[in-house]
Amino acid sequence: MSTWTPSARELERARVRRQDRFRRALIATAVTVFVAVVLWYVITHSQGWPRVKETFFSAHAARQSLPAVAKGFGTNVAMFLIAEPLILLIGGLVAVTRTTTTPWLAPARFVVVLYTDLLRGVPTLLVVVLFALGIPALRLTGVTTSLFWLTLFALVLSYGAYVAEVIRAGVDSIHPSQVASAEALALSRTQTMRFVVLPQAIRRVVPPLINDFVSLQKDTALVSAVGVSETLLAAQDYGNYHFNYTPILVAAAFFVALTIPIARFTDWLGRRAMRRERGL
Repeated sequence: MSTWTPSARELERARVRRQDRFRRALIATAVTVFVAVVLWYVITHSQGWPRVKETFFSAHAARQSLPAVAKGFGTNVAMFLIAEPLILLIGGLVAVTRTTTTPWLAPARFVVVLYTDLLRGVPTLLVVVLFALGIPALRLTGVTTSLFWLTLFALVLSYGAYVAEVIRAGVDSIHPSQVASAEALALSRTQTMRFVVLPQAIRRVVPPLINDFVSLQKDTALVSAVGVSETLLAAQDYGNYHFNYTPILVAAAFFVALTIPIARFTDWLGRRAMRRERGL
């Protein structure tokens, strides 16, 4: 059996497409470099630049604060890794509960609707403060007073509401024919949700879910508002003592180094899903 070989016209089209992509990339690079050079010139030749450079771009302060900022960033990463699976679990349970139609779960649907509306309406920082200050004040027996775990649980509840809505949107996007086909195969409601609906829904919402987790990684810095020892608090402590705020940029660099690869991975997933839908 002979193998397919592209025609001369197809080869010419491929060559033109490559040239067009190269030309676009070259123009984009040139424009970006030009804008960056202009911005650098404007900033470095402004009257206040020497003071800004000394206050925010001190190499000495960066070296001195690096160990403390890096140690604090370990707390941010730990909170992120613990919170992520818990958020997925809560978000999935809430989304499934909201999509059920049985009258027996009407009270549960009311509770999860109230939960998502309330937690999405309240700023995450306010939730963190309420948990860190309010729960210890109650003096509940057997409830931890550790600020790490209290603020972690606040982040989980806050982001669980957002993730629940993302997953619910994925569930609602599944065509009813999928459910009808599952019922024709004598699958129960639970089996249909578990084996037919949820696998397709999760696959569709992976990019927005990852975007939510990128935001979560950044929002772990909110716990510094109640005194949890993490990277932003370490940077602020150095700045308040030495009147130099370079460590804040060092802390920002840690977050950027972690979030940019995740963001690029999200873009790749989105492009792959688009190519699959378009049959490319």
